[in-house]
Amino acid sequence: MMQSDVIEADLNRITITDPFLGEYQRLIRDVVIPYQWEALNDNIPEAEPSHALANYRIAAGLEPGEFYGMVFQDSDVTKWLEAVAWSLSQKPDSELEQTADAVIELLAQAQCEDGYLNTWYTVKEPGLRWTNVAECHEMYCAGHLFEAAVAFFNATGKRRLLEIACRFADHIDTVFGPNDGQLRGYPGHPEIELALMRLYEVTREPRYQALARFFLEERGQQPYYYDIEFEKRGGTWHWDNWGEAWMVKDKAYTHAHKPLAEQNEAVGHAVRSVYLMTGLAHLARLTHDEEKRQTCLRIWNNMVQRRMYITGGIGSQGIGEAFTSDYDLPNDTAYGESCASIGLMMFARRMLEMEGDAHYAEVMERAFYNTVLGGMALDGKHFFYVNPLETHPKSIPHNHIYDHIKPVRQRWFGCACCPPNIARTLVAIGHYLFTPRQDALFINFYAGSEAQFTVNGRALALKIEGNYPWDEQVTIRFSQPQAVEHTLALRLPEWCEAPQVRVNGNAAQGDIIKGYLHLHRQWQEGDVVTLHLPMTIRRVYANSRVRHAAGKVAIQRGPLVYCLEEADNGAELHNLSLPKTATFREIQGVGVLKGKVLLQAEGLRVLTAQENKPLYSFDNRQTAVEKQMLTFIPWFSWANRGEGEMRIWVDEA
Repeated sequence: MMQSDVIEADLNRITITDPFLGEYQRLIRDVVIPYQWEALNDNIPEAEPSHALANYRIAAGLEPGEFYGMVFQDSDVTKWLEAVAWSLSQKPDSELEQTADAVIELLAQAQCEDGYLNTWYTVKEPGLRWTNVAECHEMYCAGHLFEAAVAFFNATGKRRLLEIACRFADHIDTVFGPNDGQLRGYPGHPEIELALMRLYEVTREPRYQALARFFLEERGQQPYYYDIEFEKRGGTWHWDNWGEAWMVKDKAYTHAHKPLAEQNEAVGHAVRSVYLMTGLAHLARLTHDEEKRQTCLRIWNNMVQRRMYITGGIGSQGIGEAFTSDYDLPNDTAYGESCASIGLMMFARRMLEMEGDAHYAEVMERAFYNTVLGGMALDGKHFFYVNPLETHPKSIPHNHIYDHIKPVRQRWFGCACCPPNIARTLVAIGHYLFTPRQDALFINFYAGSEAQFTVNGRALALKIEGNYPWDEQVTIRFSQPQAVEHTLALRLPEWCEAPQVRVNGNAAQGDIIKGYLHLHRQWQEGDVVTLHLPMTIRRVYANSRVRHAAGKVAIQRGPLVYCLEEADNGAELHNLSLPKTATFREIQGVGVLKGKVLLQAEGLRVLTAQENKPLYSFDNRQTAVEKQMLTFIPWFSWANRGEGEMRIWVDEA
């Protein structure tokens, strides 16, 4: 379906109201955005310096100095700006808006006359722009600028940042393309593709969609562009710490080993992969391109059926932050970068727009309520870059296989892509709750919210009430003054065994299509839809090919995956097991876990052997087992009570 056929959602009119995510949005607004502002200004004493704003001031000629940080440092600022934009759309704040306006003016001053904007090349390597698109993230940074510009325009109506973004996009459009004198390159880190599609939706400038198409279709063509530019610059590479031009040579790392139409697997750097596919899915939908749709389906299915963790994490290894092979999902060395799960949500959202299938919402919800929420501490000031499914802190300092694992969240990172990415996603979650299409308004998960949509020129206004994902009852109330004929598509969650839906007190009558209950009627003020979604405690088993979960079980309630943590269960969690016959009871969390549902069941513990027992023996009779009450907490909330062991997959006795 063409974009003009889709009902338009005014995302600025979606407000989160429920106790759970509402608290997260308050945290982003009151704590995270100010905290990250201080981090970007290098005012957090215990955190690694950012220097990102200083780089812009130097590029603008406002102060002397040298560039500091990663080649993609600019993107930390623009992701922060995007988080600010979404926050302003939720709750206006004149002081915050003035701060953002000042940052936008700083970007305008740093922008070159031809529209180019990148502080690394302006300050550190003038004259070398566009000579190393394989490694140096110019278009990645441009993409995050474009996304921020769209969000800020939607939130405030101000065009200043949008004009900066369009000038840069216009410049890139003159440099890259299929015409004589243009470079036939494409970004080493995809992001600009999805951002150009968003920029196109706001501006309706066809060149932006065409440029996204060029980057997507040129990728992987031979001769390889990365090799051409590598030879042109004399065989030099950027990432000296690796000792070789691995990012140029390993084409699969960037999904550039062959054209996308010929690819079947999720490979390489996980964040790159899902950002790339997000742009491809968006383009496929808008242009009715069946070949691109089929590519999205193939890579999606490989990713989520064979290479995704139960938490919605992707990327099994620290080296390259990358996918490995089918069913290779180690727990204690998992990478599962926070940004990768955010990218997976973005990919899922675009697939859902195209397919109208609840399967994509299931994955989107799984990634959000587990890995993305878990990426930030409950205080809003500490963050995970890597999200393992099991930790043993005593081993981490002594074994380099765990070099990427942190048993507690960090205040900031030298490579700080994740904290502002988490912030912009949490504050923009309304973007994911609803999928407005021509055929129906899809409700994907049931966070308390107020929203208004335009359907055939009329307002459709509704409010979702409840305490999702803790409570089983959800109520949807309509409040628009005029009746609106439309279809409401309600997701029936896969984790829910017997959902019940009623309309104005009567059993709902509708068709279940691809996991959504479709209800078509004249919706009017006073209409009430109620859902009962039993949050049965479910045991989850991995495919038998996943060797890392053999003989083990995981616990899930609603969309939340649970884990054991040392704070509740003591050390040596590997000695705990859960009998198949054990029954669970729910308890309310206390302290930092207040408001969260915890689970308890009677399990078993193998008692620790005496120090003088042999390391290995032929006699196991000395092994003693005792009963122990096991306490499971929502995995996203682990590591908020100090350092300790954690594990999701538990031996099933």
